[in-house]
Amino acid sequence: MIAAMLPSRLLIRIVAGLTVLFAVVAFGPYEPSTVSLIAALVGGALVAAVTVDLMRTITLWKRAPLEMQRRLPQAFAVGVPVTVQVTLENAGAVRFLGEFFECGDPVFAIQGMPMQFDIGPHQKALLDVNLTPHARGLRRFDQAQIRLRSSWGLLDFNLRIGIAEERRVFPNFTQQARYAWLAGERRLPTAGIKSVQRRGAGTDFDQLVDYQAGDQIRHIDWKATRKHDRPIVRKFRDERDQNVMILLDCGRRMRADDVEQGIGASHFDQALNALMLLAFVALSHGDAVGAMTFGNEEGMQKRFAPRKGRDALNGLMAALADVEPTPTFSDYERAAADLLHRQHKRGLVVIITNSRNEDAPELASALKLLRGRHVVVLANLREQIVAVIADQPLNSPEKALECAAAIDYTQARATLLARVAQDGVLTIDCEPQRLAVELVNRYTVLKRAGSI
Repeated sequence: MIAAMLPSRLLIRIVAGLTVLFAVVAFGPYEPSTVSLIAALVGGALVAAVTVDLMRTITLWKRAPLEMQRRLPQAFAVGVPVTVQVTLENAGAVRFLGEFFECGDPVFAIQGMPMQFDIGPHQKALLDVNLTPHARGLRRFDQAQIRLRSSWGLLDFNLRIGIAEERRVFPNFTQQARYAWLAGERRLPTAGIKSVQRRGAGTDFDQLVDYQAGDQIRHIDWKATRKHDRPIVRKFRDERDQNVMILLDCGRRMRADDVEQGIGASHFDQALNALMLLAFVALSHGDAVGAMTFGNEEGMQKRFAPRKGRDALNGLMAALADVEPTPTFSDYERAAADLLHRQHKRGLVVIITNSRNEDAPELASALKLLRGRHVVVLANLREQIVAVIADQPLNSPEKALECAAAIDYTQARATLLARVAQDGVLTIDCEPQRLAVELVNRYTVLKRAGSI
């Protein structure tokens, strides 16, 4: 389908050259009528050539248009560069050349556009399109656009080829893979994740192993010891089959963002990364993980019932991939009541939010509801820019006022969390980039202590 037709650079040069030539000739010793006649003849010949070129190119294109195929990955990750291979196939008997434009969603930063192509008869061209997504969600690739040079090079045609496709852009879960590697290599402290001494032992039987110095005598399996003629003990593991439910705040406070100050990614995306890392760790320990959002607009809440296994993580990622914070207020009490209505089994409830001192009454009421049945962890995000303002040099009255406001804000948050902790709720107060490690550390402590 031809969307538009433009004169090529070659045609523009020819017209400009002829214009200059006839302008010079007009001031020469030639009759004006003769010059006009020659100009008309040359112009008519040029129009005829353009017309023939137009009709010939359209005929050839309709007979055997270029075919385009993208090799898109199944999904993208925010901030991760990807090379998409585009194949242009010429099934016709003539040569096609021109420029290729990829038409991806605006969240994709696409480099190197336009890309030149020159495809001979019955040949293919492979183009590597480098792009980087910068936002989550379901994103669209429209039909690609090409600027095709006509057969004689006098015209350029703007054409659409290929098909429209959609792909999801997920948060960047590189940290999960890094955690898995660190766990396998016993290098957890490198990630900032603490090794916690066990208080007592797990109660779920794991396997039989050879006795080693320090093992408890009461764990010796005497039947296996007699059979193998050496001391064999029972090894236990942390209790499994626990529920870990994560409440993710999607209200207006979660729209905070330090990107403008050059500090990291958006808070909400980092909260999603932390949520997924916690889910990965909990699933690895045999627990069931679920999630709920609150603070969304009516009818937009996401509810993912606790599930186990790798498929649970994939399902959780798909469910939350396109969630965005909204400009609405978060209703903590309603979220707590909704969770209690759906989750009757005791488990761990993690609330990821950004609360202020004015939220204290409603937040305290919601936490009291949850605390009656579940172990509750409140993860409260803190804007890094507040610390930057508080630490700035006081070289002007304005900066002194800014510093005082930042300190007052920090103290109010500390007061809120102190009140919450008095009611038996575990708290985390950190900047978004530390949230993932803090959540995993807290989960590990609770797991090893037998609290969940």
